[in-house]
Amino acid sequence: MMIKKYKLAVALLLTLSATSCKDALDLQPYNALTSDQVVNTVEGLRAATIGTYNYIKDPYYTRNYHMLSEYASDNVSLSGTTTDALFYAYNYRHVDDQSNTEQIWRKGYQALYGATVVIEKGIPGNNPDMKQLIGENYFLRAMIHFDLVRFFGRPYTDDNGESLGIVLKTNTDVKELNVRSKVKDVYALVVSDLLKSIDLMGSAKTNIFASKEVAMALLSRVYLYMGNYEGAHEYADKVIKSNRYALVSSANLASYYTVAPGGTQKLQETIFAIKHDIKDDRIDDSIGSMYFTAGGDNSYGEMYASQSYRNLLDKFPNDLRHAFVRPNYEKDKDGNNKLDGNGNPIVAKRNGYPIYYIMKYSYQDNIETLSSPVILRLAEMYLTRAEAAVKLGRPSEAFADVNLIRERAGLKGQELFSPANMMGYTDVLNIVLDERRLELSFEAQRKFDVFRNKRTMVRDYPGTHLPSGQITQEIPYTSPRVIYYIPRSELTVNPKLIQNP
Repeated sequence: MMIKKYKLAVALLLTLSATSCKDALDLQPYNALTSDQVVNTVEGLRAATIGTYNYIKDPYYTRNYHMLSEYASDNVSLSGTTTDALFYAYNYRHVDDQSNTEQIWRKGYQALYGATVVIEKGIPGNNPDMKQLIGENYFLRAMIHFDLVRFFGRPYTDDNGESLGIVLKTNTDVKELNVRSKVKDVYALVVSDLLKSIDLMGSAKTNIFASKEVAMALLSRVYLYMGNYEGAHEYADKVIKSNRYALVSSANLASYYTVAPGGTQKLQETIFAIKHDIKDDRIDDSIGSMYFTAGGDNSYGEMYASQSYRNLLDKFPNDLRHAFVRPNYEKDKDGNNKLDGNGNPIVAKRNGYPIYYIMKYSYQDNIETLSSPVILRLAEMYLTRAEAAVKLGRPSEAFADVNLIRERAGLKGQELFSPANMMGYTDVLNIVLDERRLELSFEAQRKFDVFRNKRTMVRDYPGTHLPSGQITQEIPYTSPRVIYYIPRSELTVNPKLIQNP
């Protein structure tokens, strides 16, 4: 059988990446394409682009992205031990052969290759469809480099990006073995690719694909992580003022994450999400399976909202975001809640740890573990604009944006912040960061927010992250375990790579 050059290139890439049979299934979008078809037709570029979206939709990418970030935060508490590599992320006891870091590295570079194929072979010209597709691939290449550098390279704000990051992938030479670029050089490519994508794309696509505003939203996040607060404020402001999106109402907030993205409905708050359907709902791959269980065989329900997070949330009993944390109560033989001596329901426990389920990844289309992870949404843009405003010396702007989010959460009057009503805070930045923690909880941002601001991750609450006899785990931003080891398998393939300390 004759093998087309394009297929051969993909096969070589997978060989270099030691790809499993499972990964090979991801090649289906490319199988009917010759290199000429990819170069010359919008249909070919579209099929190749869908293939790259499928790479980031794969649980090797999406599930691991979530676990490597959110499970390392102070928002969650694991109620038992496990042989799953998620345990290494949760307890900061990293090893260099973690399956989850190997998988996201491998899947990420496969996606980078796929995006670069379209960038290399597409010719924008004056064809708006062609320009849109090339722009989407610039966005995808930027997003994936940004994701990977945050796991394997230190925060940009540590040293202005002078430390080692990841290997840049900007061509389709599958035999090329490069050294790790500095963090600042990775970020420079990310910014460059996003600016190109903004220039190329329009605003017509739904929120499960990239568009001009999606790229602007990601760029605002990138600039925030770089400490470029003027840029972060500018692009968050552009997304807000584009009027493409609107905060969901207070009445609909509790059900927000149960609504599938995409389709022809008004985009509402979601800027970009990874669409999952019923066919994607597999217990071992579902993000929601670790956060909630209805008691059957469809989920585990072993990772709970931490006491630390609940204490912050409980400062304001009227906060509608309580809907995303569900206590599980002990039941009597008739199915009623058991009550303590004061008439309060008794929270059930697993291995001695109180069960407070996290509900942001359950019940899309009324299916227990189905969800479409939201990557970018409008509330983040307001909070990015608020943080940037504080750091630019304009705290009054920050109060306005924070209060907008709090009002949507059902808070009012003395529950809103002002210079005269700091509610115990002495620093406006702390107000903004706590509001980010409340609003963006369990959305894979808290770990990065702590360390990019040169703070310590304090986990002073029950959970299996604590060694026997200890009452707290504290991870300073200077710790080498803020980031993960480069996968050992990649060091074997590419001897030019230097391992993280």
